[in-house]
Order: sequence, then structure tokens, then C-alpha cells
Amino acid sequence: MDLEKLKNLLNQVHQQTLSVDAALESLRSLPFDELDGYARLDTHRSLRTGLPEVVFCQGKTPQQVAGIIRRLMEHHNRVLGTRAPAEVAAFVLSQIPEANYDPVSRLITVSRGDPPSPAKTGPYAVVVTGGTSDQPVAEEAAQTLEFLGRRVERVYDSGVAGLHRLLERREVLFEADVIISVAGMEGALTSVVGGLVSCPVIGVPTSVGYGASFNGVAALLSMLNSCATGVAVVNIDNGFGAGVYAHIILTKIAKTPTS
Repeated sequence: MDLEKLKNLLNQVHQQTLSVDAALESLRSLPFDELDGYARLDTHRSLRTGLPEVVFCQGKTPQQVAGIIRRLMEHHNRVLGTRAPAEVAAFVLSQIPEANYDPVSRLITVSRGDPPSPAKTGPYAVVVTGGTSDQPVAEEAAQTLEFLGRRVERVYDSGVAGLHRLLERREVLFEADVIISVAGMEGALTSVVGGLVSCPVIGVPTSVGYGASFNGVAALLSMLNSCATGVAVVNIDNGFGAGVYAHIILTKIAKTPTS
């Protein structure tokens, strides 16, 4: 049950086109919906936080993922699934024809009707990567933002080994309202970006790198110890978390009146 559905339900009761009992029946599953003993879906989350529950597909069977998405679609007009392996996505698409899958970001998206297009104006996020190998995590962040209706600019393969590539896009960085910096290896990109711009910077360490990078721990520690101010850091490879955090920042900016 998202905010728009609840508003519509209350309006129907107010206009006497829907009985109170029928409205109560629609609300009966709040605040959660039990699903065959393997999931308890938090249908109340969008009313509390503004964002509905998202399906973390990794570790679930294809049948479980399809079942959860199908049930969530009974409560919401749009559903997002993250970290979906290709074989899980293939099964979901066979069961839910309106679903879409991106193999780079590993996101499954389902929309009832035409999905809304991301905003072309207003506050925007920039997703910047150190290298092409960081792109799957970066796309998870960027496509999460776009799913939430946000404008996103991409500045890819612009790491510190060739800093001129980043500086060539400096105007895009300077005008951004929030930046997601995605990097593996030593993770130095986030400090560089944080030292260039005045907006919040969200560092996303990736598990890209050779042995001593410790599957992203080196980049994580580097970003946590950044000497640049205004930098926050999410967990290793957590593009989704960075995308949601950036969305919350952009939402607050959009609601702030200008003088």
C-alpha cells in the first residue's frame, strides 16, 4: 500500500463510491503480508519511509523471488528487485511478462502500465566511477535512482590514474546536487571528488582489485579515512544503498523552498 493508493482509497470512501467495509478489506494486510511461510512483506514501509520494500534476490530461489514480486505488485504499482542472478531473472520474466531485467546492474523492475521517465530537470545526481570494472555497482546505483524518478548523469572510467578524464567533466560535477563515487583498488577517487565539489559525496567501495585490496576492504578504509569533508561511505559494492541515500538527499532538496 503506497501513499497514492492510500489517498485514492480514502478519496473513494469520502466520495461514498467505496464502502468502509470494502476499504477495511483493502487495508487488512497492513502492516505486513505473510507469504507461504518464507516471507513477511512489509506493505506499510512506503507509508513510513516513502519507499516500498525492495526484493533482495540473492540467496532466494527463483520461485521465491517471483512469488514475492507478484505479491508486492498487489500492493504497489512498481517493484524493484536487486542482485538478481541471470537464472533467477529468466524465471521471473517467464512468470511475470511485464518484468524487465538489466544484466549489468542485476536489477529486476516491474511497473504497472508505462514506467515514469526520470526527471530531465531539477536536482540531479552524478554517478562517477574509477574504472569500467566498477560499472555494475555504479549502474545499480544509477538505475535505482532512475527507478525512483531521479535525474542521473554518468561520468565513467575517470579514475585517478588519468585524472584529466574526471576534470574534463568538472562542470557536470560542480552543478550536481549529490555525487556517488564508485571505485575499487585503493578507492582514491572519492577523496579527489570530495575535494572538488560542494555537494554531498557518497563513496561506494567496490570489490574490484588485486589481492591486497582484500575484496574492497582497502577501498572501504581509504574512503572512511578520506581527508575530504562532506563524504559519507556505504558498504562494499552497495550501489543500491548509495542510490537510495542519494534519492533521499534529492527529495529533501526538492522540498526546500528557494529564497
